[in-house]
Amino acid sequence: MRGTMDEDCLNLNIWTPSEDRTAKMPVVVWIHGGGFTYGGGAHPSYDGEALARRGVVVVTLNYRLGLLGFMAHPQLSAESKAGSSGNYGLMDQVAALKWVQRNIAAFGGDPTRVTVMGQSAGAHAISALITSTQAASTFQQAIMQSVGVMRPQLDLKQAEQYGLQVGADINQLRQLPAENFVALQKNLGVDRSPASARPVSIINDGVFIDMPDYAAFASGRFSKVPILVGNVANEGGGATKNWPIKTVSEFRTFVSETFKGAGSKATTAFAVNSDAQVKQALADLYSDTQFLFGTRELLNQYEKQNLRSYRYVFSRHRDEAAAPPIHGDELQFVFDNLNAPHRGKQRPFNDTDSAVAQQIADSWMRFVKTGDPNGGDMPAWPPYSSKGKGFMTFGSTLTAGSGYDGQGIDFVRDYFAAVRGQGVGE
Repeated sequence: MRGTMDEDCLNLNIWTPSEDRTAKMPVVVWIHGGGFTYGGGAHPSYDGEALARRGVVVVTLNYRLGLLGFMAHPQLSAESKAGSSGNYGLMDQVAALKWVQRNIAAFGGDPTRVTVMGQSAGAHAISALITSTQAASTFQQAIMQSVGVMRPQLDLKQAEQYGLQVGADINQLRQLPAENFVALQKNLGVDRSPASARPVSIINDGVFIDMPDYAAFASGRFSKVPILVGNVANEGGGATKNWPIKTVSEFRTFVSETFKGAGSKATTAFAVNSDAQVKQALADLYSDTQFLFGTRELLNQYEKQNLRSYRYVFSRHRDEAAAPPIHGDELQFVFDNLNAPHRGKQRPFNDTDSAVAQQIADSWMRFVKTGDPNGGDMPAWPPYSSKGKGFMTFGSTLTAGSGYDGQGIDFVRDYFAAVRGQGVGE
């Protein structure tokens, strides 16, 4: 939702098929995406009625966004008993989850059967909640759509330096009208390099997030909850479509500048032979760095802990469109809300789309109820393993597949590992 937003945003919405306190229905808590800078739980696509009809209680929530939700600052850290700042949006999410624990029984929900579900920044937030002790025992399962786990993140000192760029005096910032404060973020701009940490995002602050996500998952220090995780077929297609990179030469220069110190390996991993390939190569690079690398690493860490996980790929071309789906195109399918307007318009869909929406919503809600998305007339969907690398494709038909790897993903894994160790080289 890019419409009206307000600082007074900490509310939630609930759909329930029964207010019987003895019903003890499973609960879905939706955390919306939007790059931690925009969005809201009341977007029409997130209307929970169709999911609630499947016998679950649906909760959507809001949390502070942008600088109000994720800005760290030395003076804010000095004011805090914990000596840190930032991650306020994550704190809001935990507050909402604790509210659900205390109150959802009044709506027929079972506080011991809560599944957190989110997309993009919402999924990234969930991956952080899984590693944070402050969210412990507030949910029992997770669904993460297009999750940005394992990407570079700022530590507290780095995030505080960004806060100083916003303004040196926190009291002066507090006196600004809200619209002027929000404008500061736009004026500063954001480094959109796919290999760089985003300044308005989750912070490794040492308190709410006491260690980077890659370290937490590798060490087993996270909530051992079953997960369903995946991506759309062309994640980067929308994000990169207007990038001013058109030729092989421009692309190779961009790749070398993005992956500093590893240019030749990077251009080999993301190889292009003609200008016609550049557009998709950019999209693939974005997909691999932002989503696919982290998804595979998360699944592998789950397997090492002998934990259950399921992987999916959404590939449905809505209304038989020629272009594959891009980031966010699965949302109305998941909520079985194809009629919902998006940015003031209703997108066309056909009977195949309706069938896919029913299939994916049914699968997600089976996972919510049982921890297993299998059922109905769908093909067998095995839990993920690094050997079989199985996943379910939600396209025009349901298809079980395996693999979904690539040299680009392997390169990104090795590059980020080298950056963490401060040893990047050819």
